[in-house]
Amino acid sequence: MQRTVGKRKKVPPSWRVAAVQMTFAGTIDGNLEKIQRAVTEAARRRADAVLFPECAVTGYRYNFTSLNAGRIREALKFISDLAAHHRLNLLVGSPVYRGTRWQNCLVAFDRTGRVAYCYAKCQLTEMDRRFFSPGNRVALIELDGVVATAIICHERRYPELVRLAVMAGAQVLFHPNAGMDSLSVSKRKRGGRDGIAVRAFENAIYYVFANSVGPQGNGKWSAGDSKIVAPDGRILRLAGNRDEAVIVADLDLKQATRKYALESLRHPRFLSGYWRKMIQLLGRQGQ
Repeated sequence: MQRTVGKRKKVPPSWRVAAVQMTFAGTIDGNLEKIQRAVTEAARRRADAVLFPECAVTGYRYNFTSLNAGRIREALKFISDLAAHHRLNLLVGSPVYRGTRWQNCLVAFDRTGRVAYCYAKCQLTEMDRRFFSPGNRVALIELDGVVATAIICHERRYPELVRLAVMAGAQVLFHPNAGMDSLSVSKRKRGGRDGIAVRAFENAIYYVFANSVGPQGNGKWSAGDSKIVAPDGRILRLAGNRDEAVIVADLDLKQATRKYALESLRHPRFLSGYWRKMIQLLGRQGQ
């Protein structure tokens, strides 16, 4: 499933992205119905790429001990067919069975329905570690000639995962999330007041954040607040804190200059060589 950035297509001057905010259904079939409706809406609004939350296929409160590799493959094939039918790029959170282990992944499908990249969450929560093995790559995803990167949920706390990918060429960060807090904590996470705008600004890139919303089961809640943020930190689109939504924004990729990441490549000089060696390693991550 793994692919790295190869020969680049011409980067489009503008790229329309959508972030889908959803309340997880209790079944895989229920989530696939929600995904299909959201993809249809995003296609109607002429989105080029659509991001769904973490574990959108199953929901994050799924009994992961009952995961069936064949059923997940069927679900991902359904999403692949959606991408091909609507001729758009889909990035969907799902458990993926890889080799002999399950991983918490973001699967990126291109406009033909081909898997362009499969990123596995590296920094796992305590809940993740009960079911999933960590990934061992920094994401570099090419869609329509646009180089993007990805982190999953908890990984917002690890800025090096983003910085290195931006140094290597990423102009857009996709961040699928599944909020799992008490209601009191969830209520404080409102109105876009978080570190996401800072991460966009410090890297001079676009940031696309798709979260779950509302009650998540077992007394847990998600604050929603899905958003699309510009390289200068402006929130271009912001979803609410109670309802499902599809938010859409046009990205002027000339504004995603990666300025500060590129300057960090040059100074301080004693670090420059080490950064470049890490970028070379990133390019040799393999399939």
